[in-house]
Amino acid sequence: MTTTDQQPLGSPFSASTTVEDVMAGLDLSGTTAVVTGGYSGLGLETTRGLTAAGAHVIVPARRPDTARAALQNVAGCEVLAMDLADLDSVRTAAAQIGDRIDRLDLLMAVAGVMATPERRVGPGWEGQLAANHFGHFALACELYPLLAAADGARVVVNSSAGHALTDIRWHDPHFRTGYDKWLAYGQAKTANTLFVVHLDTLGRDDGVRAFALHPGKIITGLQREMSLQEQIDRGWVDEHGNVIGAYFKTPSQGAATGLWAATSPLLDGRGGLYLEDCDVARVSAPGQSMDDGGVRAYAIAPDAAARLWDLSLAATGATPIPR
Repeated sequence: MTTTDQQPLGSPFSASTTVEDVMAGLDLSGTTAVVTGGYSGLGLETTRGLTAAGAHVIVPARRPDTARAALQNVAGCEVLAMDLADLDSVRTAAAQIGDRIDRLDLLMAVAGVMATPERRVGPGWEGQLAANHFGHFALACELYPLLAAADGARVVVNSSAGHALTDIRWHDPHFRTGYDKWLAYGQAKTANTLFVVHLDTLGRDDGVRAFALHPGKIITGLQREMSLQEQIDRGWVDEHGNVIGAYFKTPSQGAATGLWAATSPLLDGRGGLYLEDCDVARVSAPGQSMDDGGVRAYAIAPDAAARLWDLSLAATGATPIPR
């Protein structure tokens, strides 16, 4: 991938596109997908969209009973236990998935946390980097043989415009000093984007292509760690918690870009790209507001992507993908 690839393709869809628009007329019978977080918010919309088109969906869930209740009326999916912040749990889930299927067409990394209080997991890792990046990194590595066996698999990772808050803090990625919940979130979202850049480099010869995306601004359970007052101060909701502001998408609109990434023929032969509003995003100019869209150059830099890959591999002990 080069920055010349990182530009809009002229997709027929837009910011207002819904899951139903993207999936209209598609037949995914015989396709298998793994959707993390596939039982709430954007993940639930993603699971519904895939199963309605005939795909079989596996939903790894930190709260499997809650997931089964949410998905009880969704045919064509199954739930298994997995906690992205617990790498033993991730490895166990990957092994269980491998026992169920012999190929994986889609890995949709939708689960995530945002702006959490300071938390330490594993060997003292910063919690947002661990859950949003390390967990998905390890899962993709462990499932890679199944992805390669599909001969045309796609990995789709939910990043965010929040990546514009910061590059990887190479000097202190785990915030050993001076924790800032928004910088920690921004770093994790930058990590999501760099992850797909290098995964695509490693996987393209096996037909595995990877994409990151900004789903748009949507009020979902992702805001659960924020107080009502903080959301009011940001102009997101009123004093009763009702969403305000015309720039928010519905959950169906928010899930549309991920499903476009998973299914669009416009992306055949492409990968390592950052998407928004059901198209490839442009590279944002220096000093540009994150509200203006686009992807920061540091989040798609191949050298940084390779550096983060090596850091993540060393940290997680995940099974290396052959180079």
